[in-house]
Amino acid sequence: MIQKRKIVNDPVFGFINVSEGLLLDIINHPYMQRLARIKQMGLSSVVYPGAQHTRFQHSLGAFYLMSEALLHLSAKGIEITKDEAEAVEAAILMHDLGHGPFSHVLEEVIVTGISHEEISLMLMNRMNIEMGGKLDLAIKIFKDEYSKRFLHQLVSGQLDVDRLDYLRRDSFYTGVVEGNIGSARIIKMLDVKDDHLVIESKGIYSIENFLTARRLMYWQVYLHKTSVSCEQMLIKTLLRAKDLAQKGVELFCSPALKYFLYNDISKSSFLSKEQCLEHFVNLDDSDVWCALKVWSSHSDKILSRLSSDIINRRIFKVEITDKQVSEEKIASLQKRIATAMNITLDEADYFFTIHSIEKNMYDEKDDSIDIIYKDGTIKNIAEASDMLNISLLSKKIRKNYLCYLRLLNE
Repeated sequence: MIQKRKIVNDPVFGFINVSEGLLLDIINHPYMQRLARIKQMGLSSVVYPGAQHTRFQHSLGAFYLMSEALLHLSAKGIEITKDEAEAVEAAILMHDLGHGPFSHVLEEVIVTGISHEEISLMLMNRMNIEMGGKLDLAIKIFKDEYSKRFLHQLVSGQLDVDRLDYLRRDSFYTGVVEGNIGSARIIKMLDVKDDHLVIESKGIYSIENFLTARRLMYWQVYLHKTSVSCEQMLIKTLLRAKDLAQKGVELFCSPALKYFLYNDISKSSFLSKEQCLEHFVNLDDSDVWCALKVWSSHSDKILSRLSSDIINRRIFKVEITDKQVSEEKIASLQKRIATAMNITLDEADYFFTIHSIEKNMYDEKDDSIDIIYKDGTIKNIAEASDMLNISLLSKKIRKNYLCYLRLLNE
């Protein structure tokens, strides 16, 4: 019997086939559909206006690449059963379920002490109960508890299909061509040796391009100073809103956002209170944008100023340095803002922030990228490549972003 399929037309990869049954049930589930209301790149559209794609689109793209990877690995004689293939495809579809609005931004404000991966797993477990245990194997693979560990590497690793999709997709929507990696070539070069993903030696140049593109996309796109500044403004706005909420000030917000502003939510809250997860799955980008629009005219001058500046793209000024910002500069800036805004020094803290980011693009200890040669020998990419400066890619680069209110005389 031929299994029926649904076809999705994706602007990056073309037609994506989804088998009716478990996989289509996952895509149609409210938890997955929520991802269509969350932008993949958070506030990056303040710099790259085309970056309007969603986490739902990304999840479908990652699913497509997973299907392609399984196809090529099976053709090379790697044993992957039908149940395993369906399970790992299900795992990659659900891998981003735990993301909140604006990606990682709200993890620093309204939900603390718990990662989006942990929330994803909680939602998977809920779905599994609804679906009568059909997600048992998918969850094992996601948690890296299944015997074939290379399947988990396809979901989460140095060369996972998650990264292969978001680099290609984010490059497409931002127009930053440097991030356009050869995902199809990399997938065709995948193989398995001793239950570990490896790359055929003829694919080494694609891996070099992948690592270089990843570095460029992080510093040129994901960590662009204007995007970072806008994210810091949103964090400060929500911190002000939460502070007012804790003092009993009535704020306009959706029931879901209200729950997180008027309560201190931690990991234990998610584990012990069922309504916490219920409110989380009702929270998306629209809740925050709607609140910001209303808060723009709030009587609290700090909340209204921050909200209106985000809505109207009046972004904090940014200075980037690899050195620590001096206490004297911070004090001077704080005083100038307080005077200009006619607020206290403590209140001026809402209008500036020092955000430190430390990032490396490749860590051999984390999950090495290994190259396999025709004679069966294996070399790490650091040894195999004669072009890449692996020491540079492995080195953690630290940058300090000083973001602050643009004063009238500047």
